[in-house]
Amino acid sequence: MKSTSVIWTSMALQMKQTFARNMFKFTLFVGPFLTTIILGEMFRFSSADSFVAYVVLGSGVWNLWNCIAFSSAGDINRERFTNTLSIIFSAPADFRKILLGKIFGNTILSMGSFFLSIFFAIVLYRPEITISHPILLVLSLILTIIAFIIMSIFIAYLLTLSRKTQLWMNCLEIPFALICGFVFPIENLPVGVQYFSWIFPPTWAVRLMRYSVVETTYSFTDALVPLLITTTVFAILAALLYKAIFRQAKISGTLDMA
Repeated sequence: MKSTSVIWTSMALQMKQTFARNMFKFTLFVGPFLTTIILGEMFRFSSADSFVAYVVLGSGVWNLWNCIAFSSAGDINRERFTNTLSIIFSAPADFRKILLGKIFGNTILSMGSFFLSIFFAIVLYRPEITISHPILLVLSLILTIIAFIIMSIFIAYLLTLSRKTQLWMNCLEIPFALICGFVFPIENLPVGVQYFSWIFPPTWAVRLMRYSVVETTYSFTDALVPLLITTTVFAILAALLYKAIFRQAKISGTLDMA
């Protein structure tokens, strides 16, 4: 089977299965509304730039991250729980392409939560939005999606190796939203935590998008270069993790619950 056919089939099936789950519908439709309300009340009396950066963009990126990361983590957990993880790993179609198709499907659906968050923020609070660099905003959104996909692949591979899937899933939402600067400036965090946040692509992806919309103290390349570097590093780590998965599967003969 051709690579594109495997990815496309996996993506289409994933979108059907994911949208059929009530929890994902809640995350996709209700999550953006609740997040926008919470952040909107937090930044109600802040400056216009802060409101746009952390309510309009922040809630959108946060919900985009939640849908992509949680769906990818949940997929591995469900496959392991139903004892089908080993089956799809050993199938004639490449496991990496099957997983990539799943993540593509999750990403397409997750874009709905991103735009819903922006829609709710505009309708409920009517902020004054002036996009400083429209073309850079589109570019930064594309790079953000790519970075999130790479992170999702890394997380999915990590959870394939680990039996503590639920524990890792609980570390993906609130901690990442805080240390990556989705909901407030990371400059407010302790210096040591700030250094830690620089490791992750979402930190720089948020900065890149923020630069495109509001005035910032850093330039576009100040966020672009670290984003490209960290995304590349996580792509390499994901490739190494896949080798570890392949080695473990050959040794233990299973990747499931047993």
